[in-house]
Amino acid sequence: MTAGAHTQYGNATEATVARLLETSLPPDARYWPNLRVTDRRKDHELDFVVAVPGAGMVVLEVKGGQVSFDGQTWRQTHSDGTSKRIHPVDQARDGKYALRGYVEGDPRWGSRGRVRWGHAVVFPYTDIPQGFSTPDCPRDLVFGRGDLAGLIDAMAEIPVRHDSAHRAPDQEEIELLAEILRGRGFPQTDLIGFAAERVATAELLTEQQGLILDVSKLVRRMEIRGGAGSGKTWLALEQARRLGHSGQRVALVCYSRGLAAYFRRVTRGWPRKDKPAYVGTFHGLGTDVWGAEVSELDDDDSEYWEERLPTQMVQLAAALDPVTKFDAIVVDEAQDFADAWWPAVLSALKDADEGRLTIMSDEGQRVFARFGGVPECQVVLTLEQNLRNTRQIADSFQSLALTRMRNRGGEGPDVRFVECAAEAALDVADEQVDRMLDEGWRPEDVALLTVGSRHPEQVARQEEGQDEYWGSFWDDDQVFYGHVLGFKGLERSVVVLALNEGESRELSRERLYVGLSRARDCLVVCGDPAYVEAVGGPGVVRKLRPAGAASTHQGS
Repeated sequence: MTAGAHTQYGNATEATVARLLETSLPPDARYWPNLRVTDRRKDHELDFVVAVPGAGMVVLEVKGGQVSFDGQTWRQTHSDGTSKRIHPVDQARDGKYALRGYVEGDPRWGSRGRVRWGHAVVFPYTDIPQGFSTPDCPRDLVFGRGDLAGLIDAMAEIPVRHDSAHRAPDQEEIELLAEILRGRGFPQTDLIGFAAERVATAELLTEQQGLILDVSKLVRRMEIRGGAGSGKTWLALEQARRLGHSGQRVALVCYSRGLAAYFRRVTRGWPRKDKPAYVGTFHGLGTDVWGAEVSELDDDDSEYWEERLPTQMVQLAAALDPVTKFDAIVVDEAQDFADAWWPAVLSALKDADEGRLTIMSDEGQRVFARFGGVPECQVVLTLEQNLRNTRQIADSFQSLALTRMRNRGGEGPDVRFVECAAEAALDVADEQVDRMLDEGWRPEDVALLTVGSRHPEQVARQEEGQDEYWGSFWDDDQVFYGHVLGFKGLERSVVVLALNEGESRELSRERLYVGLSRARDCLVVCGDPAYVEAVGGPGVVRKLRPAGAASTHQGS
């Protein structure tokens, strides 16, 4: 079950019905709130359209307050005493016919013919007697306060009972309906505008999650878990900002250089009082701030990064002046941290036992061959909504996530799966990048990510230095080239994912999960479907091949 593109409701009554649909519809059903359909006669406003495979499509008209009917006239009365005449049955029926005509007139519907349609009215705060009936509204088409518990099952029976002359829609036709409701003929430049709107909506929804920090502000040790797109990184930044604003000395840390660069860029624009005392990688705290030895082998010295440096950091912290330590530490992407690192994290607190620690994690994104559990926390909270990815992108990786998440990211283009051999994936991905640019996406909208060896362009840019490389992430005149290991916590409007790994290996599933989840609006996957099935299972392959879409074959 997935909501449509509109996530704003006209009033609290519609929001009540939306919550009922959100929580009670079967998983393969879809609904869309607040649709507008214009035909030759008038503009129609449809409160909800519900599509249930095997049953049919139902248009719902929702009215709050107290609704009455005297045999001829419907009236709606609100708690403030105001009253007006309404036409709920006419609105539902006319809206149904207008939408049905629009769908059947779309070329994509073609010669499929008519499927079952129905309509109903919902009055959540009005008690409807069982004996109620009018010539144009029998009792089974009206739902009152006492009918809400059985609304979903009874609603699915409406098209079956009242439009039995036609066939029930199947799942493919439900998905086609969703595609038609997204419209047709929009140029890619408009999709960029839609992408900007989705970013604004996602930011608003993410800010609403700040309530989690409001209700937990007295919790000393807290872990927040959430899948890709759930807003963990925003919460990490917001927690650091709030704690800093309250006068605490704060460290905001992670493992990835790319995510640390993003943190520094964001916090650079904060007021001085809000800025954390340290923003960067966990290892950078030791080498850049505390003066720990630097390995001559750099990134190739895994023993240094995994064990020697963290051990030295604990020793250095013991000799620090307490005023240079931190009242609070916020850790993002904590699943990247090894067991040996946490003693160093805790030693950076002024009070290792009572100091504040906020941890953001997603075990599904544990892409490094190191294992570690986070320190014991007083509270563990779970984020259950995907706020970032379009529904099409979120569906592609949902089976790889550890928890089922509700999608709030809206609708977008279908995921594009370009089938090719692993050894051809980089070349095919380059071609797809060119295609994205030809379609109107800007270079700064696009990232090419790999799961195997790095793209030659990434190798060349990193030879200029890590700071220069990650600085290019914000360039507005070039595509960014990266690897899924370094892109966790980051995102792009468009991601072209090259599956250039020949066979499934340890943590390949987690890397695929990360790669599929980095795009906000448009995802192109280049690789071998056999690899995808071996790593992620047949369900992922099915999601990468939308109903009715033909895959592109390149390479062998």
